[in-house]
Amino acid sequence: MSADVIVVGAGVAGASTAFHLSRLGADVLVVDRGTAGSGMSSRSSAMIRMHYTFRPEVELAVRSDRMFDSWTELTGRPAFVRRTGFARLVLPGEEDALRANVAMQRDCGARAEVLAAAGFAALAPGFRTDDLTDVAWEPDGGYGDGALVAGDLLAAARERGVRYRPRTPVRALLRQGDRVTGIQTTDGEDHAGVVVAAAGVWSPALLASIGVDLPIETEFHEVAVLSHPPGQGTPVACIDSTTQSYFRPEAGGTMTLVGSFTGPRGMDPDRVAAPDGLAALVGAAARRVPALADAGIVRGVTGVYDMTPDGRPLLGELPGLSGLVLATGFSGTGFKISPAVGEAVAALVTGSPVAGSVDITPFRPGRFAEGRPVSPPYPYTGD
Repeated sequence: MSADVIVVGAGVAGASTAFHLSRLGADVLVVDRGTAGSGMSSRSSAMIRMHYTFRPEVELAVRSDRMFDSWTELTGRPAFVRRTGFARLVLPGEEDALRANVAMQRDCGARAEVLAAAGFAALAPGFRTDDLTDVAWEPDGGYGDGALVAGDLLAAARERGVRYRPRTPVRALLRQGDRVTGIQTTDGEDHAGVVVAAAGVWSPALLASIGVDLPIETEFHEVAVLSHPPGQGTPVACIDSTTQSYFRPEAGGTMTLVGSFTGPRGMDPDRVAAPDGLAALVGAAARRVPALADAGIVRGVTGVYDMTPDGRPLLGELPGLSGLVLATGFSGTGFKISPAVGEAVAALVTGSPVAGSVDITPFRPGRFAEGRPVSPPYPYTGD
């Protein structure tokens, strides 16, 4: 089988790329080892926020949020975003960086502001705020659903003629000299003018099949889903550097999702361990929302991030190798930027400029070899 473009992976990045390619008239085949959104996209905490420290990431988030806002018009599917509001809390001494980053975000079109602790406390009852001074606040922040986004985008793409083969593991890329020409699956060979590698944590193994060592390391993460009486959880989505945790409400007001910033490296994505650190997650979040200490743990969710050295994705072509475009290495932040990433990757693949799409050159895969990793001007400790 042949196609203009083969997309390997039907998570949020791959499905978004296929969707936008279909809008540009490309002949597309999507191949996935499972089903749409069934990999790490289904395990995403799916926060929606504009708060990043690197301007191009903010631009991707703002562009994506506009697509989320017009989801029914874009995909024909129901709107799904829950806009609870989002807060970013930083360590003492980082308030100047917080203010600088919010100013940059506003310049990018984000609806964001800096609130004094007292003002934030009025918006987030139940939060401990005595150790805070300034808080970054996004009234339109919130959360979504990774599996739903992947499924919606792929379904809309298929309505435009995109072909889809689920449960088809890609064993290797096909290479002739300095060009990738297709894929090898359990069913045989498929050829294309361009292959888009959007396989997330499985991308390093895919690229190793043609002798390429991707700068991606796996990182294991756990999330606890808590049950509590109404009003005893968090009313807003939040990332908190002081406790190294993040949390957000779940639908219905009687559940809260809690996760942490980091996890152990080197996890085999095909052998994800069972959760065993949920009590520690709850303890950390309870330092910010004390009532969570009495919440019950309903279940744990585990997943694996595809971490790059600077924590930013690999988007674009590898130096010296044509016919291959990467859309991977999202380092745990792929969901919220995926609609705009797919748009920009599709424009790159087809050479067809898309009005308003984000320049993804800063995320080029060759930046590490160039000695130019992403280095935001106002970073946060441990971010």
